[in-house]
Amino acid sequence: MTAPEPANGRALPPWWAVLLVALAVAALAFAIGRFSTFAAAGAAAAPTSDSPEAGFARDMQLHHGQAVEMAMDIYRTTQNDGVRVLAYDIATTQSAQKGEFYDWLVKWGLPQSGGPLMAWMDAAGTSHPHGGGAARPTDAELMTQMGMASADEIAAMRAQSGTTADCTFLGLMIRHHEGALPMAQALLQLGHEPRALAVAQGVIATQSAEIDLMTSLRAGLGCTT
Repeated sequence: MTAPEPANGRALPPWWAVLLVALAVAALAFAIGRFSTFAAAGAAAAPTSDSPEAGFARDMQLHHGQAVEMAMDIYRTTQNDGVRVLAYDIATTQSAQKGEFYDWLVKWGLPQSGGPLMAWMDAAGTSHPHGGGAARPTDAELMTQMGMASADEIAAMRAQSGTTADCTFLGLMIRHHEGALPMAQALLQLGHEPRALAVAQGVIATQSAEIDLMTSLRAGLGCTT
C-alpha cells in the first residue's frame, strides 16, 4: 500500500504508511472473519464454557479493556499527531473487538467470567503453567505475562506530560501488544470456531504491525525508557 499525498504535494510522515498498513490488515482480517462466520453457520456445535474460544473471549475482554483505557488517556493529552492517530485506532478497534468477544459468549449461552486467567492455554504447551496445581502463578503474575500495565504504571503515565508521557504510553502498549500475541497464537493452535480463529489471526497481524509502528514512533521521539 502507498501512503496518499496531501493537496500541497508533500508526502505524509513515514508512520502514516505503517499505520495505513495496520488498518488494512485489520480490515481484511475482519472481512475474512465475517465471511467465515457466514460460511460455517450451523456447521459445528457452539464452544463450551471451558473451551479455548470462551477462555480467549474472557481474557481478551480484560486485556482489550486496559488498552482502550490507556489509549484514551494519551489521546486526550498528547500533542504528537502520530501518537494521537495510533491511540484513536487502538481505542476504536479494540473497543469494537471487546464488544464482539462479549457477544460471542452471549450467543454461545456462556457466562462472561469463569476459570482462572489463561488456564485455557495450558494445552498449547506454553512454557509457564497457567491452570490449576501448586505451581500456578498468582493473578498478578498472570497479568504480567499478559503484558498488562500495573496501576502504578498507569498512574505514572497520567502524571506525565508531553514526550515523556508519549514514550511511557508507547513502551507500555508495546508490552501490552506483545502479551496478546501468545494468547492469539494459542487459540489458533487449540480452537475450532471459524470466526474466533479469524479474529485471532487478525489480532496477530494487526498488533504485530502496531508494535513495529510504535517502535518507529519511539525512535522518532528519542525515547530512552
